[in-house]
Amino acid sequence: MPRADPFDHLAAFLEVARSNSFRAAADALGVTPGAVSQAIASLERRVGFTLFHRTTRRVSLTEEGQFLLEQISPAVDSIEGALEELSQWSHRPSGTLRLVVEPVAITHVLEPVLPILRRDWPGLGLDVTVADVHSNFAAAGYDAGIRIGSYIDPDMVAVQVSQPFHWVVLGSPDYFADHGEPSVPEDLTDHPCIGLKREEQGDIYRWEFLRDGQSLRITPSADVTVNNGALMRRLAVRGVGLIYSSMLHASDEIDRGLLEPVLESFTPGGECLYLYFPEASRNQPKLRALAESCSRLLPDVGETALSHQ
Repeated sequence: MPRADPFDHLAAFLEVARSNSFRAAADALGVTPGAVSQAIASLERRVGFTLFHRTTRRVSLTEEGQFLLEQISPAVDSIEGALEELSQWSHRPSGTLRLVVEPVAITHVLEPVLPILRRDWPGLGLDVTVADVHSNFAAAGYDAGIRIGSYIDPDMVAVQVSQPFHWVVLGSPDYFADHGEPSVPEDLTDHPCIGLKREEQGDIYRWEFLRDGQSLRITPSADVTVNNGALMRRLAVRGVGLIYSSMLHASDEIDRGLLEPVLESFTPGGECLYLYFPEASRNQPKLRALAESCSRLLPDVGETALSHQ
């Protein structure tokens, strides 16, 4: 014989006891007054006592009903409190947030944001991988990534996490003293250039320019190619050749006077770093916590749709 449910009909008992009305209890429980009456009658048969005085005008607890209410009320409050606390867990960041970020995001996003995240959510773990290539995003089990918008799959949700920046041609002061500066993009054919290999696309990054609102893309004739932006900048500092980089990536070298931008009137702007993640992960509390921490740096921006040319 199946074991009787010890909580059977107690919900009906509590609602009637609180409202002193079978009809009000039925409304609260979303059932008919008859169903409530049957539940109370079944509970009374189970305990062997009448729990309510019933008249045409009034419903009130009997002495046995008052005893039952006083005994179970603390337990009910405890259960309701536990359920409420448990429901809050679905809104509280927990576990480990796994991020893959490109190197430029370390200085410009992670260093200022992670102290905020750790202060607000000390129980949230972090696992950060720094990588130029993000092609194994899903397979590696990352929760989110940070990289330049033009490299992000347009199906991802994206949150802007940096101010817009420009792309420029850069060279060292010594290089320009020896070779002069290009005046227009076509002059680059007379200058040694350092190319950047894109491992995901399997090509050399084309240098993009704008003239009279029209896009102009140049693949430099580069005697030297590398697959690492930091190495590319170090070679440019040493005068090996010109490079094409964002102002964000080269901010340190520019600030220290090691590299100087040229052709700025021809180079595009409006690029940004984005925190990105799959649509299905949008409501994960740990991702919301990171996005909110990032918004402290850029309070006027939020999710955006990425546009790829």
